Parts: sequence; structure tokens; C-alpha cells
Amino acid sequence: MTAENHATLEQFMNGVKKSNPGQVEFHQAVQEVAEDIFDFIQDKKEYHEYQILRRMTEPDRVISFRVCWEDDNGNIRVQRGWRVQNNNSIGPYKGGLRFHADVNESVLKFLAFEQTFKNSLTGLAIGGGKGGSNFNPKGKSDHEVMRFCQSFMTELYRHVGADVDVPAGDIGVGAREIGYMFGQYKRITNQFTGVLTGKGLEFGGSLIRTEATGYGAVYMLQQMLTRVGKTIEGLTAVISGSGNVATHAAEKVVHLGGKVVTLSDSGGFIHDPDGITQEKIDWVKHHKTHRRGRISAYADEFPSAKFYPNQRPWGINCDIALPCATQNELNGDEARLLVKNGCIAVSEGANMPTNLEGVHVFKEAQILYAPGKAANAGGVAVSALEMSQNSSRLSWSEDQLQKLLLDTMTGIHDRCVAYGGAAGTNHIDYVRGANIAGFKKVADAMLAYGVV
Repeated sequence: MTAENHATLEQFMNGVKKSNPGQVEFHQAVQEVAEDIFDFIQDKKEYHEYQILRRMTEPDRVISFRVCWEDDNGNIRVQRGWRVQNNNSIGPYKGGLRFHADVNESVLKFLAFEQTFKNSLTGLAIGGGKGGSNFNPKGKSDHEVMRFCQSFMTELYRHVGADVDVPAGDIGVGAREIGYMFGQYKRITNQFTGVLTGKGLEFGGSLIRTEATGYGAVYMLQQMLTRVGKTIEGLTAVISGSGNVATHAAEKVVHLGGKVVTLSDSGGFIHDPDGITQEKIDWVKHHKTHRRGRISAYADEFPSAKFYPNQRPWGINCDIALPCATQNELNGDEARLLVKNGCIAVSEGANMPTNLEGVHVFKEAQILYAPGKAANAGGVAVSALEMSQNSSRLSWSEDQLQKLLLDTMTGIHDRCVAYGGAAGTNHIDYVRGANIAGFKKVADAMLAYGVV
């Protein structure tokens, strides 16, 4: 980056921070994108003249509302809900709902901003949005979760619709929560439309939706390795998380001949040097989904493993790493440790799991590194396919969907390669490629609309 561009970037970021005080997660997401976009648009007058990047950082709207519900003891509880509708230039807003105690406006604005680029990269006609609440479903009964979801949707329903905004699940929002919210939407509106994705198969859901994000992150990894003449077979993988994304990423790595040795949750991580086989992955899925248990129990069930409380798995020797838990779970020192220990490729299954310092470490080391906006787009891609199935009142076969998912991830990889190359080298900067490819499609649509 030239000194002039660096000064312009700093001025731009100062403006973003002034307009969005204290929203550090949002600042981080914008900074990571802007570092690449400012170089790309340096000689492109129309993007400057129409203030495209500045307009992208200002959501179309941020909806905030109170959610009141009653717990099983008859106590009235009050939470806050949000929906951030970031950009609908290429299609209706699309993005998940997150229920977690740490949810706030900054987190949701960063997620909605990232979602805009991610959805653009898929090549599908979907814009970017995100929403959620500071409600924590952990430890709540099914009836308490139901009452909260119904109250949440009673407010949200007026802001969403099949051609307006189509939410999905995210952290803390699975099939149970989607079912409760869809039931309430149907009850209020008397309409059966594809207003939510991630639904049960019995009422309009799509096959492979639960697998899609994890599988997609591994498909992206596979594409990067194939390009440099390598395969996943025989490689050792460390994976963080133990929910849908992490377990299905582990499953696909095992399918392709790799060896997975770690999984984690907020309490720590397990290391199984013998490898986490399909049988063990199935145990984790059942334990987390049906018992809502902790990953520490894995070490009790399988003596080959050891549990490390309050630690993250990035110090374990590996060839490939897949951060699949949450934002900023991998910092600069941990990134340096991964590189030092011989990690050759990282594919992010979560949204912005690597902090800005860690991103710079991976880029400078020139390892294969796919950011979340590219690598974890498989989930939203299959969600968009669910929207198509709902619109046509059809259900596609698993084989069809698996092929479409692989085709989508291959397309994302190819778009990153097209914009991430540097003259005179074979190395691809996948972060730069994802940022520019995602930006260009949305930006060109915004130019076509004029100033709106």
C-alpha cells in the first residue's frame, strides 16, 4: 500500500470509528476489508465519486427492539433484539440470527458487513444482514426457549419476508429455535412462505443444511491445496468448536483421508492423538445436540484423549487448521505458533475467527489462508438454495445439493484466485481476492442504482 493510500485509509477508518463509537468488532471487520479495497479502487474514479465503500459501511437500517418473556418460575425477563439489514443491492437481506449473551450491536454490524461480501462471493442473488439477541439459550428449558422465540418473532415478523429479509440460524439458534420462530411467524401472518431457512425437513427445510458450512470450509481447503499440488489425505488437522460447523468439518476431513486431533468449546479443548474417527464424531454430535453437554466429557469417554481446560488448540502440531468456533478466537501469537509448527493451510469455518494481527501473520507467511467470508459461505449458499426450493415448492435430492455446494465453493475459490494474485508470483492472497471479488459485485450494482 502506498503512503498516500495508507493516509487515506487511516482517514477513512477515523471516520468509521467516529460514526460508530466503541464498536470494536465492526471497526475490525471494516479495517480488514478496507486495507485491500483502497488499493483496488485507487484508479477507479466512479467508486470514489459515489462513495461506495463508505455507503457499504453504513447499514441500510439497524432495527432494535425489546423482547419480554416469562421463565418457568413466572419471572418476567427482558432481553434486547436486533436485525441489521446491511445491503440489499444484489438480493433480499440474508443472514443468521445469533442468540448469545455477548451479542450486541457491534457484533451484529460486523457480521452483517461480512455477510454482504460472503453472499456476494457465492454468486447467488442474496444481500447481507444479521440479527439476534443477548438471550442465552444454554440452561433454558424447551418451554422457556419457545416463549422467548415467540416473543422475538412477534416483533421481528414485520421486518422480514421471503422477498425482503430471510434470516437463518447461527450460534444459539438451531432447528429447535427456527421451528419455534417459523411457527410464530405463520401464526401471526397466516402465511406459509420461505421467510426463514434452516427449517426442519417436514416444513420446507433443505437436505445437507446442517453439514453445509463445515463441508464447505473443507471444500475450500481442498481447492487451495489442489491448486498447489497437495491433498488433505494424510494431513493432521486441528479444529476448534464442537457444534455443527466443527463436527461436519471434522467429518469431511476424515472422509478425505485426513486426521483430526482436536475439538473445543468455551470451556477448553480436547486433544486425541489417535485421531477423532467418524464413530467419535458421531458421539460428539449426539452428546452436544441431545445432551447439550460439554466437550470435556469426550476425554472421559475416550481414554486416548486429554482435556485442556480454558485453553485453545492452536499449540498442537498440525498441517491444517480450521477455526470453527467464534470471532477472534485465534490471535497473532497463536497464528505465529501455527506457522512455526508447520501449518500450511488455514480455512475459517467461523466468522472472523482470526484477529487482525493474526490475519497479517498468515498473509506475511504466505501460507494458504481462506478467510471466513470465503470459506464458511457454504451454509448461506445452501440456505439460498432452500429459498429457491421454497419458492418453487420443490425438494431437491442430497446428490443435487452436494454437487451445488461443491460447485459454489469451487466458484468462490476461483473468484478469490482471479482477484488475489500478484504479478510475477504463483501465490494467491485469498483475503485480498475475497474482499475485492465480494466488493466488486455489490459495488457495481450500487453504481447502477445511482445514489439511493
